[in-house]
Amino acid sequence: MLAAERKLRIVEYVRQSRVATVSALAREFGVHEATIRRDLGEIEQEGLLKRTHGGVIVEQWTHDEPPFIERSNQRLEQKMRIGKMAASMVEDGEHIIIDSGTTTLHIAKNLVHRSNITVVTNDMNIAAELKDASGIKVIVTGGELYPSSYMLNGMFTDHVLRSLHVEKAFMGIPAIHPKHGLMHPEAQLVTAKQGMIHAAQEIIVVADDSKIGKLSLHSVAPNSSIHSLITGKEIQEYDIKEFRDSGVNVITV
Repeated sequence: MLAAERKLRIVEYVRQSRVATVSALAREFGVHEATIRRDLGEIEQEGLLKRTHGGVIVEQWTHDEPPFIERSNQRLEQKMRIGKMAASMVEDGEHIIIDSGTTTLHIAKNLVHRSNITVVTNDMNIAAELKDASGIKVIVTGGELYPSSYMLNGMFTDHVLRSLHVEKAFMGIPAIHPKHGLMHPEAQLVTAKQGMIHAAQEIIVVADDSKIGKLSLHSVAPNSSIHSLITGKEIQEYDIKEFRDSGVNVITV
């Protein structure tokens, strides 16, 4: 078995069993423990698994989101590519939702010269980005303002989203797992994202490669609810294989 194939199968094995030891993996794949340790070192560098004391390997978790300013500078060039691709999927005359986030902001940046589009957003940054776009009608959901991210959320946001019907929703997410779907560390932000999914005919998730394969505390929706996933070309093929196998249209840019 080639090293690349073995690493792919190691990731799949850990994702199925949730935890594994070096000795168990060595027995499973019929190689020396030193070989497994080398493989795991490379896999950990790619951010797919995490080693703990005692040689136990566990999946990566997302426990919280950094402040907006910090996140906006992370993987910036990749987010710009993702935003450009997502914006190209918007057709003239469409009504769309753009979720709050640092990646979704780049969708808005690529729509400013478009016309005959209605954008619903729960993000003050996105609304400000589009304020001078004469061909775009902007609807802000309202809700409680989160000063650290300029996001609107809460009861008023949920109420507005429940009353809408749009062609497409572009969703940001801090964690998306091939088996457990869209996930989020903060319970209070889940219902707005679910409302966007229910309001749209087509769901397009935009997520840089650091979000793929991660777990988090709260489930938002299964992968069966999304149609496309746009991520960076930096992603490893074994990270997106299960998404493609389950019918998700994965686009790498």
